[in-house]
Amino acid sequence: MTQRLCLLATLGTATAALGACAPAGEVPEERGQAPVYQGVSTILLDTDLVSLTVAMTGAKDGSQVEAYGRCAAAHYALEQGFGFARQVRTIVRKDGRTWVGDAVYLLSAELPEGLRIIDTAKAVAECEVLGIPTV
Repeated sequence: MTQRLCLLATLGTATAALGACAPAGEVPEERGQAPVYQGVSTILLDTDLVSLTVAMTGAKDGSQVEAYGRCAAAHYALEQGFGFARQVRTIVRKDGRTWVGDAVYLLSAELPEGLRIIDTAKAVAECEVLGIPTV
């Protein structure tokens, strides 16, 4: 009888300890999952101002979402005949497992002033090497 009680106490403690590690209903994030790029929405705000919204899952952090947006902006600018794009702002948020990036870029044929300048031809080539889609 004493052995059974000890065994039950041990099993109860082990079960409680394991339960504390992973709360019921909580699903861990995908670790090591490759990013899934879910597309780009583009809105031309003015002749040289564009808003892009990108979505993806499997991103490690917001910087991967920003890179996706930068690649999309570079491709769009290049298609429209602009050699440069300057990042005006980027907002990244996570909605469940989906990361969303909302960015605005100023497009320019000449090298614009500013800190976050993208040479569109170089950026598109770099995106291809990194495996980040530009469309």
